[in-house]
This record gives sequence, structure tokens and C-alpha cells, in this order.
Amino acid sequence: MKHTDVKVILNDPSLVGRELTVCGWVRTARDSKNMAFLALNDGTTLGHLQIVIDKNAGVALPPEAAKLGAALKVIGTVAVNPNNGSAEIEAKEITVLGPSPEDYPLQKKFQKLETLREMPHIRVRTNTFNAVFRVRSIMAAAIHRYFQERGYVYVNTPLITASDCEGAGEMFKVTTIGYSDKYKNADEYYADDFFGKKAGLSVSGQLEGEGMAMAMGKIYTFGPSFRAEKSNTLRHVAEFWHVEPEIAFAELPDLIEIAEDMIKYIVRDYMEKCPEELKFFEERFEKGLTEKLLNVVNNDFAVVDYTDAIELLKKADVEFEYPVDWGCDLQSEHERYITEQIYKKPVFLINYPKAIKSFYMKQNPDGKTVAATDLLVPGVGEIIGGSEREADYGKLVAAMKEKGMTMDEYRDYLDLRKFGSCPHAGFGLGFERIIMYCTGMSNIRDVIFYPRTVGNIR
Repeated sequence: MKHTDVKVILNDPSLVGRELTVCGWVRTARDSKNMAFLALNDGTTLGHLQIVIDKNAGVALPPEAAKLGAALKVIGTVAVNPNNGSAEIEAKEITVLGPSPEDYPLQKKFQKLETLREMPHIRVRTNTFNAVFRVRSIMAAAIHRYFQERGYVYVNTPLITASDCEGAGEMFKVTTIGYSDKYKNADEYYADDFFGKKAGLSVSGQLEGEGMAMAMGKIYTFGPSFRAEKSNTLRHVAEFWHVEPEIAFAELPDLIEIAEDMIKYIVRDYMEKCPEELKFFEERFEKGLTEKLLNVVNNDFAVVDYTDAIELLKKADVEFEYPVDWGCDLQSEHERYITEQIYKKPVFLINYPKAIKSFYMKQNPDGKTVAATDLLVPGVGEIIGGSEREADYGKLVAAMKEKGMTMDEYRDYLDLRKFGSCPHAGFGLGFERIIMYCTGMSNIRDVIFYPRTVGNIR
């Protein structure tokens, strides 16, 4: 049905005096003998549109129209609210498109985020989640625009794969057989399965993305990734969205420059396009959010060697839960201390120990570290992980053997080091984590529609 968005009506003064049709859901309702007032929202803006019903003028208010959550179509004239100067609709006709019962779950004005997680399909009607998912949409568009404007090719890598990109064994198994006791061993089981071999959901499109970069030069993927990691933290979900550029003829310094430029572009675009949402998040979830984001776009990020970071953490007058020593994998408490207490801005940590990083990362001349980087941001920790990729066939094979990997599963990947290998690099941005950083939402479950976590799916 033809109608005008609430956002358009609230932001276009030229519509005053015009008769329009508006649709939306009732957020609040006040009903009296002569007048009634409804607040209507259609998801296009945080603002609600007031519907004025003058019963003395013969305008009928169907009883079901004054129920919270009811879906309405309203025909009326745009007017100016004498109290606050905003646009409102003087109703002439109200149609209930979908009634809402008394047990509509959003009766309370404020509800805990934990409670709202139990109803993901309904929580999107609250101001908080209306704002979150509008921001998510804007930021996704900004990511595509950033890469498209710079000549990157958007590619779609497989979601079902036979190789584990991280080599950590945290993949979800894909099978058409399920549980069965008729097979003598795993090899026999997988031989009878759909693909004739073991398959799983992809943890990353990187390996296939590198193949595309070796032909197209600059590519990026933007899609879901899956990790069967039994980690029940504020930053982990089993299904998340991943942005992964791969760039041929690039080394670690080039990668850092691209990652910083991309983050600044996304944040700047969000601040320009979502001022209403940014103000809302600052008021409700993170005081100083605007200043934090301005600090990101207006200043250079720090670049710190892992070895230097370890020394800084050792000297810190803080008792960490996890001890710090060279070779350890930094925990969230360490990452946040570096960004929030020492540098007070985003930090690229570089040159990690080879033993704690993935097999595909370029080995540095010292034989102990790899040309890897993680981007750490205040309040969240790591949001980007990347590296220069190992372009030397012999070194890559040696690294894979050290980690006990099966060469046959990676023969396509190894071929890239035989046929015109070149320096190349890439990174992965956790999309939900950059949304958390820009909105002040502290739990990743609150920036994704249906969060998938260990022991929880609906």
C-alpha cells in the first residue's frame, strides 16, 4: 500500500497541510472522551509520529487501535505540534491492519537487555534495537562503498569447505548422515557422506579469497563465518559477519594503512548519517561516545610491536588475572589495558610470536615472529586480525607440518605459492565488533538479529 515514511514526515516541513497516508506500530496511546493521541513508529527513524484523533470532529478510534504494538494505517493531514514544533498527523481515518493483544511483551517502557534477548523477533521494535539495526545497515553499506570506490572486487567465497582456515579444529560439521553406528571408522563414514569427505562450515573465506586476489589483485568478501568455539563471552557468537579483504602486492605496512583508512571511513560515515542514533547511544549506553569516535577519525592509530607491548604490560601497576610473558596470547584484559590506559586510542599490535598465530602468516627474518597485526580498540579489544601471507612455498609447507596439518586438504592453497607467487596481505574485520565499538553496546548478542551461542539457538 502506498504510504509516506515517518522519517520523511518528521523531516520535511513542506508537507505541512498535505493529506498523507502513514503506516506503523503503536508505541504509546492516550485516550480520553474527546481526544486521543497515538505515537506511531515505522522503523525508519527513532522519532515517533504523533497521531491526533479529534473525536468531536467525528473521527472514529477503533478500540484495537489504542493497543500497544497494533499495526495501523492512518490517513490524515500533516500539522505542526504547537508544543514542540514537530510534525504530527491530524487523523481523518484509522484502519487497524493487525491488532495486538493485552499480553504484547513490550508493555514496559524500559526492559533489561537480557530480557529482550529472549524475544529477538520482538525486541527490534524497541528504540534501542531500531537504532542498532539501522546503524548496522548504514555501516554495511559504508564497507561496500569503501572497497568499491577503491577498485576492489566483491567475491563470494564458499560457506561449505573441506579445509579449516585457522587450523584450530573449531568448525561445525556438515553432514547428511548424522549419528550412525554402522560405520567402522571416520574414513568410512565420510566416504559415504554427501561430499565423499569431511566438510564443515567456513570459519573464514580467506584461503579462497587469496586465490581470487592472485587473479583480480584486490578483493574483499563480506558474509557469515561460523566457529564452534565454546566461548560464552561478551564478544563471541558462533555465527558472525566477516569483512575480509585480500590484496596482492601488499606487505604488512600497506595492510595497516588500508585497515586504518577503512575504519576511519566507516566511523566517519556512521557519524554523518546517523546523528540521531549516535546521540541516543551516547545518552543511554556510553557517555563520551562521540568524543571517542572523533578521536578515531582525527588521529593516527598507534603501531606497537608485540614485544614492546609485553614489556609495557609487565611494568603495569595492575594485577592481571592472566599472567603476561613473551609468547603468551594476549587476553581481553591485556588488550583493553593497552588501548584504554596506555595509548587511549586504537592500537595496531604487530609481529606476534609464530607459535600463537596461524600457519599462513609470513615468517619474519628472526625466525620467532610473524608479520601479523591485530587492531585493538578501547572498550572492545580486538576487532581486526590480519597479516602478510607467507608467499614462500617451502616455508609454508614447513609451518603446516609443524602444526600437523594435512597437505592434501590445502593443495589449492599451496598451488598459489607455485604459480606466480607474490607478496600479499589481508585481514578480517569482525562486523559485529565494529558495531559494538560505534554504538557502545557491550554485548555482541545485542548487535546481531538472532545471536547463535553455545547452548542457545532458536
